[in-house]
Amino acid sequence: MEYVVLVDEQDNAIGTMEKQQAHVEGVLHRAFSIFIFNSDKKLLLQKRASTKYHCGGLWTNTCCSHPRETENITDAANRRLLEEMGMQCELKPIFSFLYKAEFDNGLTEHEFDHVFFGQSNQVPELNLEEVEDFRYIGLDDLQLEIKEAPQNFTPWFLIALDRVTEYNSKQS
Repeated sequence: MEYVVLVDEQDNAIGTMEKQQAHVEGVLHRAFSIFIFNSDKKLLLQKRASTKYHCGGLWTNTCCSHPRETENITDAANRRLLEEMGMQCELKPIFSFLYKAEFDNGLTEHEFDHVFFGQSNQVPELNLEEVEDFRYIGLDDLQLEIKEAPQNFTPWFLIALDRVTEYNSKQS
């Protein structure tokens, strides 16, 4: 069984809960989202495996998951990037946000999400149990695609993307 770290709105740990149960009850828990850019400033997207318990078959950021109870958030992000995408690169924490999204299957994501950026030109080696496809895309093209078909993307990705784009524009 996998467990998530329950947190308050300031990201203070207040306990743990089995992952599926946390999503059934919609309890606030700690998570992370990784955004990897290549040297052409294109974002690496993953298409979640269709068999995922929610948001299967949707496009999202490079990698996302939950840290284990005794795991540092940066270590967890590095571990999961390797497990899902077969990649390693330096990850830098950029910002955090809170969100809640309810899904048609009765599950709810309620997360305190830590966002990391990385830079890599490495070709992903996908864990097909987690990820069924990947692609690189420029942020302008991505915004056009989202405007035409927002239902093809995960809710947390859509929420984070404006801040990701804003941060990236300040770095250019």
